[in-house]
Amino acid sequence: MNKLIVSLDVSDIKEAEKLVNTLSGVVDVFKVGIFPFMACGPQIIKMLQNKGKKVFLDLKYHDIPSIVARAVKYAVRMEIWALTIHASGGFSMLRETQKALKVEASAKNVKRPLLWGVTVLTSLKEKDLGQIGINRKVEKQVKRLALMSRDAGLDGVISSSREIGLIRKYCGKKFLIVTPGIRPEGSQINDQKRTLTPREAIKAGSDYLVVGRPIIQAKNPLAVATQISKEIKE
Repeated sequence: MNKLIVSLDVSDIKEAEKLVNTLSGVVDVFKVGIFPFMACGPQIIKMLQNKGKKVFLDLKYHDIPSIVARAVKYAVRMEIWALTIHASGGFSMLRETQKALKVEASAKNVKRPLLWGVTVLTSLKEKDLGQIGINRKVEKQVKRLALMSRDAGLDGVISSSREIGLIRKYCGKKFLIVTPGIRPEGSQINDQKRTLTPREAIKAGSDYLVVGRPIIQAKNPLAVATQISKEIKE
């Protein structure tokens, strides 16, 4: 399966479907975050699945353990490929969510979604962490949250490509690393602060790359997606 995941950050279901059709020959997985999910509702997931695409539901659950565990059961029933949970929610939340996914998938006789912990958002730096009372470097916070995610039984984490080597060192080769904030050469950084190019991220050891605006806002989305896919495979 292609390692490229396209973030479907659009507010209209018809626009989303048009993009999926355009990228269909190159992209296997699409990310549905809080923006398109709130704008389009669950039908955006059904649209993707009807077209044979895998859905990465990126709602970044973060609440008390019992509430999150109950919420993700519905993602299982929707047969999502992967979903996210904030690792900063704590070990109990991570562990209970992982267990809930396994139990619900077994009960419904469907494949369990991959569960990825969000470490430190790619829009944050040390200054931003300090403002919320976390007085340590980004790398140390990512390491702490990645290890906790691994110990709780998660499949991997979402993290900036700058921390890939660190996560690999402490969490092993089988622990999945999903990298957002990817910016092809020449593209705008926007609100991302810790970025790498697709080639740099794959070389560093990322398993999946999440790309949004550089593709969906391009004059020729297919050409950009094709070029990124080519870089990933080189």
